[in-house]
Amino acid sequence: MKRLLSLLAVCLLGTAHAELTADPIYQSHMVLQRGKSVPVCGTCTSSAPITVKFGDAEVKAAVKGKKWKAVLPPMEADAEGKTLTITQGDENVQLDDVLVGEVWFASGQSNMLFRLDETGDKAALGQPAIPGFRFYHAEPKVHTSPGTYNNDLLTRLKENRMYEGAWNVGGSGDCRRMSAVGWYFGRKLHELLDVPVAVVHASLGGSEMMAWMPPAVVKKKYKECMGPHWQDSKYMSNWVRGRIRQNLGKDLSAPHPYKPAYLFETGVHPWLNFPMAGVIWYQGESDAEIQDQEQNEGLLTNLIKGWRTEFKQAELPFIMVQLPRIKDASPLRAYWPEFREVQDRVSKLLPRVYDVTTVDLGTTDSNVHPQRKLEVGERLASTAAACVYGKKDVPYTGPVAKRATVRGNAVLLELEHADGLKSADGKPIAHFELSANGKEFFPAKAEIKEGKLLLTAEDLRQTPKVVRYAWSTFLTPNLVNEAGLPAVPFTLRLDGKKAK
Repeated sequence: MKRLLSLLAVCLLGTAHAELTADPIYQSHMVLQRGKSVPVCGTCTSSAPITVKFGDAEVKAAVKGKKWKAVLPPMEADAEGKTLTITQGDENVQLDDVLVGEVWFASGQSNMLFRLDETGDKAALGQPAIPGFRFYHAEPKVHTSPGTYNNDLLTRLKENRMYEGAWNVGGSGDCRRMSAVGWYFGRKLHELLDVPVAVVHASLGGSEMMAWMPPAVVKKKYKECMGPHWQDSKYMSNWVRGRIRQNLGKDLSAPHPYKPAYLFETGVHPWLNFPMAGVIWYQGESDAEIQDQEQNEGLLTNLIKGWRTEFKQAELPFIMVQLPRIKDASPLRAYWPEFREVQDRVSKLLPRVYDVTTVDLGTTDSNVHPQRKLEVGERLASTAAACVYGKKDVPYTGPVAKRATVRGNAVLLELEHADGLKSADGKPIAHFELSANGKEFFPAKAEIKEGKLLLTAEDLRQTPKVVRYAWSTFLTPNLVNEAGLPAVPFTLRLDGKKAK
């Protein structure tokens, strides 16, 4: 027994003093992005040659100081788990069950962090592991719940030890804490593509866009956020500013997760050498408190462009979840319709950016965390399949306004993705409005006429100039297509241009 313990101690000591390591994100069960050169990185204490072997590929690493980097050539998708071996002299690091497929990054605030075990979906938690679906969950070790941070949390923040994570075979082990939206997205995309799919997840409740902004963008475009009084900038909503002060108490100079660029540096930066197929993004509840559409449009645009620059992918696909409904009349939620419009506008301005309508999936009370994450994840996956991978037979959006034509005091609205246009509940189609000046809006009756909508407003006495749909924080929309997908909220001028 003593001899066994001695041998075990020697093994553990050897592991603790290993000179050759891979960076923490490279682990057994991971998925490497197909069709792209894949860097593999780590540290070493010797300048001896390092070789990385995976499948038929064997490449030499470049060693610079204590860091090394090897680049695997582009590979086809492969669902057969293989061993990736890193060798330097007598040392080697072995990563088992590595696949090649599609890798997506999932991020945002609390509705992306919302765990699988919070959905009440016992079937998902109890299903067998899905070998071709992998998930990397980065667990936040510091949250922003009410209360003052203790010294341990402040030390973590100072040392940038915000997240700890591991690779998991989809559904195996303890998947309860995984992002429900990310998990449902990955499972569905794996089903639609029939190749290995991985989701890498890092998010944080309450976080604004500024916390996820790359440092280079903050330095160039938001210099006022770099000083010691960053929490007082116009980019911090009242709710966010209040939570920062609760967490930090009197010492506002201490680090905080909401500090500009902090979450990017701790949650995203470790993955910048890891090629991605795209990003799914569920965020906006905090920024939407600030009623400044120009500011929010700029933030969202700069965030997407900044991520693309940092990942060195000029048109990295970016799929957003449009804010849902919520029955909350407080100022905190008052400008959700405006923020939905910001999201939709950015998706039309930037190439390969898409937004997913969820206005029908929110809560019927003031709870900002809807449980219906299955539909959100699957709509994201369908959008990726159709728009990124070209699977045109996959329905991914509800009816989309295309053109509006004045007919006397009525408006004839043409829509795309409108096959099987109908009322989901058999009741009159609701939530359309007409305006003669773009300021005062009147409820409009909507009738389906040969796949189009005829809109009339009894109280509108002048020629309509603007039509809009679903412009409300809380509503129960019922206009859908044959796939049962809800119509996309919009504001449309009658000259065919988007209203500003």
